Amino acid sequence: MKEYKRYLVTSALPYANGPVHIGHLAGVYVPADIYVRYLRMCGRDVFFVGGSDEHGVPITIQARKQGCSPQDIVDKYHKLIKESFAELGISFDIYSRTTSKTHYKTASEFFRKLYDEGKFVERESEQYYDEEAGQFLADRYIVGTCPKCGNERAYGDQCEKCGCTLSPDELINPHSALSGKPPVKRRTKHWYLPLNEYEPWLRQWILEEHKEWKVNVYGQCKSWLDGGLQPRAVSRDLDWGIPVPVEGAEGKVLYVWFDAPIGYISNTIEARPDDWEKYWKSPDTKMVHFIGKDNIVFHCIVFPCMLKAYGDGYILPDNVPANEFLNLEGDKLSTSRNWAIWLHEYLRDFPGKQDVLRYVLCANAPETKDNDFTWKDFQTRNNSELVAIYGNFVNRAVVLTHKYFDGKVPADLKPEAIDSETLAQVPAIKAAITDALEHYRFREALKEAMNLARLGNKYLTDTEPWKVAKTDMDRTASILNVSLKLCADLAIAFAPFIPFSSDKLLKILNLPEDVLKWDNIGREDLLPDGHQLGKAELLFEKIEDEAINAQMERLENIRKANAKAEAAAAAAEAQVEPQKPECTFDEFGKMDIRTATVLEAERVPKTDKLLKLTIDTGIDKRVIVSGIAEYYTPEEMVGKQICILANLAPRKIRGIESKGMILMAKQPDGKMRIVSPEERLCNGATVG
Repeated sequence: MKEYKRYLVTSALPYANGPVHIGHLAGVYVPADIYVRYLRMCGRDVFFVGGSDEHGVPITIQARKQGCSPQDIVDKYHKLIKESFAELGISFDIYSRTTSKTHYKTASEFFRKLYDEGKFVERESEQYYDEEAGQFLADRYIVGTCPKCGNERAYGDQCEKCGCTLSPDELINPHSALSGKPPVKRRTKHWYLPLNEYEPWLRQWILEEHKEWKVNVYGQCKSWLDGGLQPRAVSRDLDWGIPVPVEGAEGKVLYVWFDAPIGYISNTIEARPDDWEKYWKSPDTKMVHFIGKDNIVFHCIVFPCMLKAYGDGYILPDNVPANEFLNLEGDKLSTSRNWAIWLHEYLRDFPGKQDVLRYVLCANAPETKDNDFTWKDFQTRNNSELVAIYGNFVNRAVVLTHKYFDGKVPADLKPEAIDSETLAQVPAIKAAITDALEHYRFREALKEAMNLARLGNKYLTDTEPWKVAKTDMDRTASILNVSLKLCADLAIAFAPFIPFSSDKLLKILNLPEDVLKWDNIGREDLLPDGHQLGKAELLFEKIEDEAINAQMERLENIRKANAKAEAAAAAAEAQVEPQKPECTFDEFGKMDIRTATVLEAERVPKTDKLLKLTIDTGIDKRVIVSGIAEYYTPEEMVGKQICILANLAPRKIRGIESKGMILMAKQPDGKMRIVSPEERLCNGATVG
């Protein structure tokens, strides 16, 4: 195996269009952090790069949903994601963003060099265009029926119901997500990276030189190569992103798949402007990409081709240990359906239990196949493994030392064969953990670490110092001496996986942080005779049914809400009222529709449905009586901006003169909803 002077470790840049969930953590960030922490404990020079991916269509979609700018969206979620990662202990050397000035400069220069050297192919093609919205449509803005499973709400790039990858042309009855209208094809010019030209080189580099890659990664790469590579667009018609730095490319930005991986480079430059090149351009640097399986093609084929085309000494990844997907309670994680456990919410609901989540996600990591997270398994692993095995052993060893020896490490006064036989197993366990970590088998590594805790537990159970203490204090001293040595080993062995607990154990053992060196596992002089231990406290605590039931209830409510929403959507598609008879422009022009604000609202006495609203129309202040009391309370209406038909002839309702009509929309479930302006407008603004 080649020896490297330094390590560059990257983790996939999460989209800053929403929070991070457990699927992201299990697939990418927890294993990456475990690996990095292990390397640092081995004394290796390692740089761990992370950051938010802040361009691309998902950002613009979220901005549209929330009625704000894309910049507002990425600012919000970048902050949330960064803070959540920090609280979970993901130990990035830098966590930056692709909207930074450094990234704009780096990505633009990267494109320009390839452009100037003729590495791109320029093509005109027909792309979907929304005539009503007046813009080209990204794949995510095109919705239609999936040709594989019949899902009527599949996107132009993927069907979230069956998971298949799609192109817009494959959709049945495609329509724009912006206007709802069928899109048309228009010609547009873009630049393409000719992946096909790099196919022979890729075959050699991946299929011949990297047969050690994980089966899922190697297999997916081989499938892509066997299918034949095609040129891939590196630009997009979009108003959010890094402008294409070429004259005549107005309205075009760098495609996010091209832009995002350059973020690894720009973030390194941002953190280490003087020596970043040694991590990116030295053959004695080992680069490892941690990603999910949906990003394999970009990190194993596309990004390497970009680096190869650029030249200038850029290194290529030594390994890409991509994981499969994590499901939740037997169902695929889905951000659109809110079927997820969000990291920031977990940290709020389970304060101080970062390590429990890290442990469970690693123990259940989808390394070779999709796996399932359940709250019951989460509880069981905490209570039966962390508490009952690891925590139980440490607590017994420390408490007994305080009880019998005033909290001072006793001397090995009366050793027996079981002592040396137990300690002799530590090097083999250490070797097994090391081998698993070096080869990205994190579940196996964690299992071996827990075997060390099991070893300690068994040793205490077999030697029974609480009984021996009644007759032989010298032997008791030896038993606890061995037990405390194992506690120190555990603090080190578990540090990459559950760092907060290792820090806590160091305080209990009264050991400095610099003890956390990988080579210290198995050292017998970390706790010298007479060393004063810290205060005994529980390393972990049980998670009760109440906390788990609350999470299960939350998921059940989400499941019911999703089912209701899907049923309503299906009903809406099936029961949309037919269009009314045609009217002329002149007839429509007679209606004076305006914006107004509700000043006062009260129920009409002796009625269940009527509200009396005093409104400011911009023209005057008037009263409208409306049958909306079953949908809105008076308190909800005050201050609300509405649209009204201002010139409707007045009429008396329950003795009150009503001047106008509020515009309402009837939902498939029969409920009425007020039609309101998307943003605050002045009162009296005309609609039409």
